[in-house]
Amino acid sequence: MELRKEYDLICVGAGIMSATLALLVKQLKPDLNVLIVERLDKVAQESSAAWNNAGTGHSALCELNYTPEDEEGHVNIKKAIDICTQFETSKQYWSFLVAEGLIKDPKSFITPVPHHSWVKGKDNADYLEKRFEAYKEHFMFDTIEFTREAEKMQEWFPLMMHGRTEDEVMAASRIDRGTEMNYGSLTAQLFDILEKKYDTKVLFNTEVEDIDPDHDVDWLVKMENLTTGKKGTVDSEHVFIGAGGGSLLLLQKVEIDEKDGYGGFPVSGEWLVCKNPDITNQHNAKVYSKAGIGDPPMSVPHLDTRFINGKKELLFGPFAGFSPKFLKEGSYLDLLKSINFENIPSMWGVFWHNLPLTKYLVEQVAMSFEDRMDSLRVFLKDAKNEDWEIMVAGQRVQTIKKDEFEGGSLEFGTQLVSSKDGRITCLLGASPGASTSVKIMLDVLEKAFPELTTSEKGKEQLNIMVPFYKKEVSKVLFEKELEKVSKILEL
Repeated sequence: MELRKEYDLICVGAGIMSATLALLVKQLKPDLNVLIVERLDKVAQESSAAWNNAGTGHSALCELNYTPEDEEGHVNIKKAIDICTQFETSKQYWSFLVAEGLIKDPKSFITPVPHHSWVKGKDNADYLEKRFEAYKEHFMFDTIEFTREAEKMQEWFPLMMHGRTEDEVMAASRIDRGTEMNYGSLTAQLFDILEKKYDTKVLFNTEVEDIDPDHDVDWLVKMENLTTGKKGTVDSEHVFIGAGGGSLLLLQKVEIDEKDGYGGFPVSGEWLVCKNPDITNQHNAKVYSKAGIGDPPMSVPHLDTRFINGKKELLFGPFAGFSPKFLKEGSYLDLLKSINFENIPSMWGVFWHNLPLTKYLVEQVAMSFEDRMDSLRVFLKDAKNEDWEIMVAGQRVQTIKKDEFEGGSLEFGTQLVSSKDGRITCLLGASPGASTSVKIMLDVLEKAFPELTTSEKGKEQLNIMVPFYKKEVSKVLFEKELEKVSKILEL
C-alpha cells in the first residue's frame, strides 16, 4: 500500500470506533485523506471481535447497574435513559447504511433477542419491581413486563426454570425489543464500505510507536512495519487513538497536558460456552442479574443467546481473569510500562480505595472450572460439566484518572481524552463502548472537525444519518424513529 506524505486523519486501531469515525468523516467530506493503522493482519480482532465482548446491544433494557437504588429506596433511571438514547443513535446510523444499500443484510450483525433482568431473594425482587414501576412511566421503556410468577418465567426462559422449587423467591422483567450484536461482522462491513466506496484502506501489520507534534499544526506519526521491521513517519493534521487496551500506552507518549494522571488496570474476561446444541436451542434470551455485594459493575452475570458466524451459541459469564497485557495480542510488560510518576498517585489511590475490587479480582482468578460451573448453576440448576467449556474473551483496561480527594478514581464506561484544539483524541475504557460507538464518534467529530458538524450542509446530513443528533428526544420522535429503524434492520 502506497502512503501519502500527509493525511487529514489517522486512526490508530482497526476496531469499531475507528471504522465509525473514518466513515462519518468520509461521508461528510469525501475528499479528506484518512488512514487506518492496525498492528494485526485483520480488522476487528481485539475488543470488537464477536467472542471478545458480550454482544449485547447495551440499551439499558436489562442491565441493572444502570439503574441504582438510593438510600431512600428510589431507583434512578437517568443513566439508563442516556444509554438507551445512545444505542438508538447507533441503530439509526446503521439503519441509514442499510437503507443506502451500503450494508446488504442487517441480520449479519443484529438479531432480535428479548432482554430480561432476573433476581433472587425478596430484597432484590422488591428492587426489580421498583425499577419496573419507574421504567413503565418512561416512553423509552414503557413496554416492560414484570413478574414474580414462576409460570411466566417458564414462558420467558424455560431452560432456567428446570428444577426450581416453590419456595424460591424470584422476580424478572422483560423488554421484547432487545438485540444481540455481532460487532466483529459490523466492523468488517464498515471497513468494507470505506475501502470500496471511499478508497480508504487499512495499513495492516503496522504499529504506531509514537506521535510527536510537528510544525505547530500537524502530528508526526512514527510507525514500524512488524513484518519487515522497516520504520517510517507520516504527517497528519488529526489523530484518533482507538486501539482498545493499547490506547493508554500510546496516549502516554503524546505531548499533551490532558494525558497526565491517567492509568489503567487490565482485566481479562472468560466465558462458559455451551457445547451441547440441544441445550443452546432451549434458550432464546439475554438474562442479566445483579452484581454481588461489593462486586464491580463489570461483574454482572448474564446468560446470553448469541449468534456468531451464523451459529447460535449460549454463553455465561463474564468471569474476570488477570493478565498484565493491555491487549489479547499484547505484551506481558504492558502494565509495568504504563506506570509513571504522573499516574502513581492515581494508581495507588484506586488500589487503596477499591480493596473490594482487588479482593473480587483475586477471587475470580482463583476460581476453578467447578467454581465457575457452580456460578452457572445459580442460573441453570441442572448444568452438567461436560456440556460447557471455558473460552477466553478479550482484554479490557479499566481507566484510572486523577481524583483530588482520593488520589485516583476508577472509571467504568468510556472516557475521551482530547487536546484543547481537538487535533488529537484518545478513547479509553470499555463497556458499553461498541453499543454507543456512533454517539462517542460524533463527540470526537465535534472536537476534531467542528467545521463539518456546524456547517449547514453538515448539520443537514447528520440529521439524515442520525435523526436524534442535537435533538431533545421526545416520545413522538423516539417512537417514530424506533418503528422506522426496526423495519429497516428487520427487527
